[in-house]
Formats: sequence, C-alpha cells, structure tokens
Amino acid sequence: MDAMTISMVLLWLAVLALGVMLWALSRQVGVLFERVAPMGALVTDAGPPVGSPSPNYSLVGLQSESVEIGGPQGRAQLVFFLAPTCPVCKKLIPVLKALNRDEGARVRVLLASDGATPEQHLAFVREQGLEAMPYLLSPELGMGYRVSRLPYAVLLDDQGIVRAKGLVNSREQLDSLLNALEMGTPTIQQFLDHQAHA
Repeated sequence: MDAMTISMVLLWLAVLALGVMLWALSRQVGVLFERVAPMGALVTDAGPPVGSPSPNYSLVGLQSESVEIGGPQGRAQLVFFLAPTCPVCKKLIPVLKALNRDEGARVRVLLASDGATPEQHLAFVREQGLEAMPYLLSPELGMGYRVSRLPYAVLLDDQGIVRAKGLVNSREQLDSLLNALEMGTPTIQQFLDHQAHA
C-alpha cells in the first residue's frame, strides 16, 4: 500500500470515530436534559401556604386607584413585589407589561413595594411606563406575604386562594407561576415529581 491509501484509511477511521463520539455525546446530552428539570419560582415556606386563602386587603394605589386583594375576584391576581433600585425587577418589567397586555382578561397584575417616598415611586412608574398596572405602597402587604427578598410574586386564583408563590429572577420562573395555576399544582417541581411517580 502506498502512502495515499494509508492516509485515506486513517482519515476514514478518524471520521467513523468522530461519528461514534458525536452519537455518544448526543445521548449524554439527552440523559442530562431529562435529569435536569426546569426550575420554577423559588418557593419559600413563609407567608400564607399554597392552597390557603390569602389575607384580604383593601388598598389605594399610588395613582389613587382602589385595589382589593384576596377574596372572590373576577380573575386571578398576580401580586409582584419590586423596588425601584432592584436591577432584576427592572429586567422583568417588560415581561410584566406583556403579561398585563396579553393575559389581562384572565390575570390582574398588581405591583407592590414599600420604602422610599411616594414621589420616588411615582417617578419610577412614569420612567418605566407602569401606569397601566396598579402600584401599591404597603409595608403591610409585604409583611402579610412574608416577602424577604425581591423580586417576589404571589399568584391568587379568582377565589383569593394562594395558588403559587416564590422568588422570581427570570421570565421562566414568572411563567412557572402561571403554569402552576393552569396545571393545578403549586410548583413545576411537584408536577414533575408527580409525573415521575405516575
């Protein structure tokens, strides 16, 4: 055999070896994808437990709007806790606007905060274009839901029952709260665990 034939045989062997390695790698990625479940909102044990009625609140928003939280409502309520100085909260504002626009007939988005002055919060509302959503300044609300870190969200169904809650740092985690409401399970993790046992 000449050098050209030997090099062609070696080249084909290398191509076949790379093909086998690529196949093995793709199988491992598939196994890893199955083991690593999607992460929903980071649920905390503080505040009203999932499945229990929310405390009732009668509040007046920053723009003088009357807001009732808890009890029977015409639609679900998403109470989103944020702060003007929170960079992650600002990252989620476009998601909240889209949610309010697209799901407004089904879910009412309520923004909640405390601290700072009403003027600073009003400037934040104008700067971020949040006029379409009620903005509540209420330390009582944050204490009632035991909010310790931001951004935090609590989802109530149309009867005022807490259906999902947790720390939300991404669009996926915020969507997981809505998915939990639709699937009738408090968290995506519990849903996946139930599916694995079924």
